[in-house]
Amino acid sequence: MTDISTDPALDEWRTYDEFAAGIDALRLPNVSLAGTTLTLTLDDDSTLTLAFDSVAVAWSGFDAAGTDPYDAVAVREDVVFVNIPLESREREAITVVYSTATHRATVIRSRIAAEAAEGVPQVGQEFWAATTDGGEPTGDVPGPSRDLIGKRNVYRYSPHHLYEHVYVSSRRYAWQCLEGVQRGHGDMDLSTVWKFADGLYLFCFREFRIAVASVWLHDLGYQLMTTGIFLGLNGDGDAEHSRAGGRIYPLGSVSYPDAQPV
Repeated sequence: MTDISTDPALDEWRTYDEFAAGIDALRLPNVSLAGTTLTLTLDDDSTLTLAFDSVAVAWSGFDAAGTDPYDAVAVREDVVFVNIPLESREREAITVVYSTATHRATVIRSRIAAEAAEGVPQVGQEFWAATTDGGEPTGDVPGPSRDLIGKRNVYRYSPHHLYEHVYVSSRRYAWQCLEGVQRGHGDMDLSTVWKFADGLYLFCFREFRIAVASVWLHDLGYQLMTTGIFLGLNGDGDAEHSRAGGRIYPLGSVSYPDAQPV
């Protein structure tokens, strides 16, 4: 008989760069936004301007400006997921999801704190609903959603990455690794879910045990694909950005019979 509690692999918590290696193997392809310019008006009335060429974006916002590489994916015909892994401002990333049809957008700013604090994820995130220039916004304003509470999905990111998520509340989700270097590991971490459009959900998490956070756009409609990014500290303590993505396999959902989760 094997006592799984004595398995040394379960005691060795993997670093962010170890589990993220190759986690973009099944990601949707990148697109070029060369020649695209966007002015986003955030829900606090501040603005973020973006001007893209084939490899970089000149940006201005958050009382700063710079030129940095970008990563863009067309998750639907009219919806683009853009991440700016900032080199001009170390330990920070800006992620934008926008629709060319509705002129709605979301902006997520992820930042690694200088020091870890007990009981608080070291990578924090801020969220804004926004609109884009070029047309009148239509449809619902993106915002926090409880739609995923009780759902249970499996995510295949590569031939060597398979994870299960259970969405427990509007603030927490549970995960376990079914295949990969983290196999046998799991936890319950802080999460944020926003509905962007029908079937499209922003899912963002912030881990406690290691300094890492992530932004995902789940397409739970016709495509059952997810596109995401990570920002965290690698095993050497340096800031690192990673791309991610893969396929979604819904396992089912439950409804809480009495008191509802927060």
